[in-house]
Amino acid sequence: MCANGPGVKQVIAGAVRWYRKAAEQGHAGDQCNLGVAYANGRDVKQGAAEAMRWYWKAAEQEHAGGQCNLGFMYDNGQGVKQDAAEAVRWYLMAAEQIYADGQYNLGFMQTAEV
Repeated sequence: MCANGPGVKQVIAGAVRWYRKAAEQGHAGDQCNLGVAYANGRDVKQGAAEAMRWYWKAAEQEHAGGQCNLGFMYDNGQGVKQDAAEAVRWYLMAAEQIYADGQYNLGFMQTAEV
């Protein structure tokens, strides 16, 4: 609610603080959210390496958003060496969980390579 503002004044700093508390306790969704905050520099110093660290933690728990975001990082060479095969691997894991962004990105990569 702090991030999006429904019912409370939008306070990004509050959102990141709560994401971190939950992420440090192993909550995959908030590990992914914290990764997004680092990837976009949203109330934290932007850093691809820190984003990758949190995406990995989420992806290890089979969180589709974390897997898709890892795919994006490999796809675009953010925080890691660009690697299309690795991007496809992560997108596929997300897509197999019926995660729309993973399906879209996977399809886009296959179309782009044809």
